Order: sequence, then C-alpha cells, then structure tokens
Amino acid sequence: MEKNVIEDVFGTKVFNDDVMKEYLPKKTYAALKSTIENGEELNAEVANVVAHAMKEWALNNGATHYTHWFQPMTGVTAEKHDSFLSAESDAHAVLEFSGKELVKGEPDASSFPSGGLRATFEARGYTAWDCTSPAFLREDAIGTVLCIPTAFCSYTGEALDKKTPLLRSMEAISKQAVRVLKLLGEDDVSSVSCSVGPEQEYFLIDRDQYLQRDDLIFTGRTLFGSMPPKGQELDDHYFGAIRERQASFMKELNEELWKLGILSKTQHNEVAPAQHEMAPIFDTANIATDHNQLVMETMKKVARRHHLECLLHEKPFAGVNGSGKHNNWSLITNTGKNLLRPGSAPYDNKQFLLFLSAVIAAVDDNAALLRLSASNPGNDHRLGANEAPPAIISIFLGEQLEDIVEQILANGTATHSNKGERMDIGVQTIPPIKKDATDRNRTSPFAFTGNKFEFRMVASSMSVADANTVLNATVADVLQSMADKLEQADDMDKAVDELIHDTLKEHQKIIFNGNGYSDDWIKEAERRGLPNVRTMVDATASLVDEKTVAMFERQHVYTRTELEARAEINYEAYAKAINIEAKTMVKMAAKQYIPSIIGYVTSLAESINSIRSACPAADVSVQTELLTKCSSLLAEAQKALAALREADNKASAMEEGKEQAEFFRDVVFKAMADLRTPIDTLEDMVDKTYWPVPAYGDMLFEV
Repeated sequence: MEKNVIEDVFGTKVFNDDVMKEYLPKKTYAALKSTIENGEELNAEVANVVAHAMKEWALNNGATHYTHWFQPMTGVTAEKHDSFLSAESDAHAVLEFSGKELVKGEPDASSFPSGGLRATFEARGYTAWDCTSPAFLREDAIGTVLCIPTAFCSYTGEALDKKTPLLRSMEAISKQAVRVLKLLGEDDVSSVSCSVGPEQEYFLIDRDQYLQRDDLIFTGRTLFGSMPPKGQELDDHYFGAIRERQASFMKELNEELWKLGILSKTQHNEVAPAQHEMAPIFDTANIATDHNQLVMETMKKVARRHHLECLLHEKPFAGVNGSGKHNNWSLITNTGKNLLRPGSAPYDNKQFLLFLSAVIAAVDDNAALLRLSASNPGNDHRLGANEAPPAIISIFLGEQLEDIVEQILANGTATHSNKGERMDIGVQTIPPIKKDATDRNRTSPFAFTGNKFEFRMVASSMSVADANTVLNATVADVLQSMADKLEQADDMDKAVDELIHDTLKEHQKIIFNGNGYSDDWIKEAERRGLPNVRTMVDATASLVDEKTVAMFERQHVYTRTELEARAEINYEAYAKAINIEAKTMVKMAAKQYIPSIIGYVTSLAESINSIRSACPAADVSVQTELLTKCSSLLAEAQKALAALREADNKASAMEEGKEQAEFFRDVVFKAMADLRTPIDTLEDMVDKTYWPVPAYGDMLFEV
C-alpha cells in the first residue's frame, strides 16, 4: 500500500469528530459535544438527529444492520443485530433508525452472568448509548454492521456490565481531583480524565496444530505438554526479527485497528517463543477499554485469515513465560496537564507530590482489591511465578522519587532531587545520550514510569475495565478525604506539606524498589503486613469486605448488591473454568493419551517377544526397561484419571458459591496436576509417531 497508508485508513470506520461535523447540523453537533465533554443531558430531539446522521453515514459505508455493542460480565463483548428496515417496508425497502433505537436497546438480561440480580423469569435488561465512546463499523463475513457502544443494566437499574462502573469511577475521580486542584489554585480546570494505554501480549501458533488440541480449543491453554529441549533460555526471541508469517499478520492487524481509530503503535516479539506484543498510544479510560476489547477480537479474526490461532490465555504453555496486559494509567486535566508528571524539579512540585501520595495511599489501602481487579483463573498460573509481577502488591517509585520521599519523611519537605545525567558509552561516533533519573523495575506490579503508573498484573485475556474502575474509585476516595481536610485549612501551603508527609509516612510500607521475584521479598512483605493474595478465589473476598463496600458506595461506583453479585459471579466463573479444564483432561487422557500409550507399550511387548522368538539369546534389556517404565507410568496415569473423575464429579455436585470454588482450587486442581505429571513424563519416552497431539516444540517453533 502507499506510504501514507496510516493517514489514508485511520478512523475511516469510526463515527468520529470529523464525521460528526460533516453529517450533523452545527447546533446538533454542539449539543452532542457538550454532552460528551461536560456530561450534559442529551435530549430526544438531538438524539433523533444524531441517529439519522449515524444511519446515513453507516449506509453510505455499506452497513445493513446496527447493534448495541456492550460488555457483560462474561469479560467479552455481546451484540444483537437489527437491520435498518422499517416495519412499513412491505412494498419496498424503507430504512429508518430513530433516536429511541440509538439510545436504548433491550437484550435478555437473564442469560448473562448476574450473580442473582436477574432470575430466568426476570429477563428484561437495557442497553444505553454511551456517546463518550464513538460508534464504529465492523466488516466481516456477515457484512458491515454499525456498532454502538452501550452500557448494560438490569430492569431494576443495577449495572450488569463492566462499562457502567468504569464510567461511574471516571466521574468520581474527575469530581474529587477537580476539588483538590481548585484548592491548589487551578481554577481553570473543570474536569480530569484517566488516560490509559493497555499493552497486549499474545501467542501465535499454527491453526492446524491448534485444532488437534482439545485443551487449547476448550480452555485456551495446554493441559498437557512436555517442554522441548529449547525454550526461552537464550533470550533470542525477545525483540528478535519478526518472521514473515507473523509479520504479515501484524501488518493486517495494524491496518484493521487503524481503520477503527485504534492507535496501534508498537509491535515486537516477546520473551517466550511464539509470543508477541502490541502497544497502543494512550486514550481516555473508557475508549481505551473499548479499544482493547476490539484489539483482542481483531487479533483472533486476523490470525485465522493467516491460518494462525491467536492465544490470549495467560499461560497457554507451561514452562515458558505467560502473557499479561500492562495497564498504563495517568490523570490528565481538561487543560492538558498530566498530574503525574514530576516536572524538572519534582521535590518542589507540591501538586505532583500530593497526587502521587494519593495514589500510594489508595494502592496500600486497597491492595487485595487491586489484586482482584487483575484476577482470573488463568492469571493464577502466572502471578508470582518468576516471570510476572508477584501476587504481592507493591509500588516501585525509582531512585529519584524514593529519595524525595525519604527527605519528606525525615524533614517534612524535600529540598532537592536527583537528575538524569548524560551518558557516554565510549564510542566516538555515537553521541552522548541523556540518562533518566531512575531505572525501570520489571518485577514490580505497580511501577511509576516517568509520568504514569504501570499496573503490570492485569491478565492478558481480561477487560481492563475492572482494573481501571478500582484505580479510579480508590484514588478518588483518597482525594475526597484530602479535599475534605484541605477545605478546613487556614494555611494551605502548610496543610499540603503536612498532608503529603502524613500520607507518605502512613503508607511507606507499600513502596519497594527491589527484586519482586525474590524469596526475601516475600518474607519482607509479610513483615510489613502486605497481603499475599495467591489466587482469584482468595482475592474475591475483598469485593464484599465492609471497607470496600463503603468506599465504592461513597464514590457511587458500586452498590452493595452489585458487589455481592460480582463476588458470586467470580466464584462461579472460577469453578466453571476449572471444571471445563478437568473434564477436558479426562476426555483427552481417556480417549487420546492412554490409548496411544497402550499402543506403544503393546508394540514394545510385541518387539520383545519377536526378538526372543527369533533369537532367544538376544539382549532385550533396553526394550524391557522401557516397557516396565512406560507400563508403570501408564498405571499411574490411569489411577490419577480415576481420581480426577471422582474429584470433579464431587465438585460439580456441590452448590455453586465460595465453597465449591475453593474445592475446585484445592482438590480438583491438584488432581489435574497429578494426572498431568505421568503423561508429560511419558511424552519424553514414547515414540513420536504414537503421540496423539502436536508437542510444544511443534507449536512454539514451527509456525
């Protein structure tokens, strides 16, 4: 394509600002922009005009249907397509789309996870247009569809999705941040938005090999598999040259994302073989969340066009690094100021230090809740496994800010800060480069990286909505407390200094700049009183903790009922995920692995008998030893298979809830590991021609 392909295609499938200016009357455009930017109510007349313009634009681009595109608590997106045909179109096609149809839809609320908020006989639910996230066109085999981002709620008004709480949290942090800024003299600030950039890691494997593995098809990860002789030991895949097939995929992926207005910026090979990463430019939290959902959907779709399969599971292959999603988060005023930018003299930037201390306090007070926001069953395989951030939440500030914090704690204020130096690497033809004032720390789950925080724990297959909802709400709650205190101050400068000092003193235990992978840190974190929440099941309890409920209700982000529902959904989702994995293991072991191994040991026995018959004096010790070992492991596998069946049946018969989830975690999961061990050992012993599925080496290195 032409060298200006980005300019040619970017945003061509989005009902963006340029399109609105073209299709909307000036008065309607101004009213819609006021709603988007200032939260003003959108009246029915404006909605009707917008709906007509949106329909005309969609039709001009080949659309036949529209859908309310929403994000239920399944973690993926949902949609129901309706054509633009009117009920009056009996004689000829009449195409209509009203403001009412734009603003509200009615999907079945009882068929999505609701945690008891909706029973089967209580089916009514509503989707409501989110005008802050632009509508877009999606093109695939079904044709062109106008997708309208919406919130999803029950008939009784509870949020049944991930978008509604996120939007509430964005309003909460904007409100409280503006309060604080006005007290600091920033009178021109009327709103503060959360800027988010979620990096996305993923694996690409050959689709034919994927289709031969029931575990990948049903669970997204390999439940069996022995490591090949080479994994990631040589560090040769990370940032390595991108191979032709993957490069072709990435080229098409970028073009598809650019059409949707998604700022796809960076692409590279990740640490593990067959693993890659895509990173976008930042956007507001709501749009960034919508875009990341589209990124994952588009990755899957484009991969299959190239006869590849995109794996988004957090740990698709045991023994090599899994995938995460780094959620880069910052706060931007409507005047364009980044509140987390330290500036040239961060020690003297009281506004920055106040907001920095608010984030530190929020993370310390809500560590278990933040851990939960990054939790799903797949991430339990990854967190704390010396490849990803530990399950213990801590904050990395870097040398420069840590020094400032120490000065404040010792003296009440800071008087200086370390600065980056110029670094000469000793090659005359390479000019000196400016060295940053602080290093990076890849082992930290929550790291300050210059002008933002990078929350590195989020699971690769998850929506980033939960993580940003928690970040926004918890920081908003701290800012509210700070604003309440500052509003009572007689001497504002002194009050700000004292508030920064007291906040850092109370929460300094969460700051850790060392190696988060070390065993020493686990002991040190325990000494500091930091929670080590190892699993999703453990983390879920934080949702209904009284302190959590009070915080969310104070910020009008979740009600108690909504939190209790989400806790139930989490327990149910975990139990169902492990149940599917267990049943898949049983099926694969019983119908693929064990029969294949029997075939191999039978061939060994026949070989021994044939050799002895032909030459009684021949040495068959090698075959005999191999037959003995394989038969022993086969018996072990059969015994473990029976144990897994029994454990899974017992768990499935239990009442859904916390106890069932705990049983799956403690009993069924262990039984799965007991079955995997002998079969993985046999994979290294059995003739490859007998092995029923592609091995790790085939999938990771032969793409």
